[in-house]
Parts: sequence; structure tokens; C-alpha cells
Amino acid sequence: MVHMELSKIMITETSDHQIIVLKEKDGQRSFPIVIGLHEAWAIDRAVKGVATPRPLTHDLICNVIEGLNAGVVRIVINDLRNNTFYAKIILLQNGSTVEIDSRPSDAIALAMQKNTPIFVARKVLEEVCNAENNL
Repeated sequence: MVHMELSKIMITETSDHQIIVLKEKDGQRSFPIVIGLHEAWAIDRAVKGVATPRPLTHDLICNVIEGLNAGVVRIVINDLRNNTFYAKIILLQNGSTVEIDSRPSDAIALAMQKNTPIFVARKVLEEVCNAENNL
């Protein structure tokens, strides 16, 4: 797995498709992921530390995880199939690891709220970076 960080958020309110860019924490490789507007706002809000008067969806998910005495350990973008990224949210609950299937955008929104590490499977990073170099 390769440790990544959120490098950029590009929000265009006139489009349904927003872009975030993940970059290697200790390297130069990066790649974009197309996400929805609501997820982009959630990520942007978390990065900026903007609180809301009532919990929004990603706040609710964090509250549920904490209410179950669990914590988000890391998120992993673990697969790329048919131009769609797949992710897992890795939780620790009572000493046991629990993996939750997730869209990368939702997992990254949680990671930004809880300052949780983001990882990408090496095969996914190599595949996406090789595809960009062949354009």
C-alpha cells in the first residue's frame, strides 16, 4: 500500500462531477478521482474545519462509528474496475478490525474529518499512473 494525501479539491457548482486529486505522501505520483458535488462539499468542509448546526451524512457516519465504540484506522482505495475506484474503510472495534466497503469519496470525507491516513493499493496506483502516462 502507498500512503497518500489529499492534494487538491476542484469544485464546480455547475457540474455534477467534481474532482479530487490524491498525491503520494512521500513521492511525486498523483491521480484524480471524479466524485459527486455533495461529497466534494463534505471533503472541503472537513478540510476547512467548518462545523454545521446539525450533523450531515458524513458527520452522522462518524457519530455512528464512535457510538459503536469503534474508530476509523485508515481508508484504502483497493481496486479499480471499469474506470470505477473501490475503497474500504478500516475500523478498529474492541481490538478487532472491521472492513467496510465504501465509495472512495465517502471514505475520503471520513478520513478528512478524523485526520485518518489514506492509502492506495500499489496495483491501483500503478494502473492509474500508467494509464495517465499513455494518454
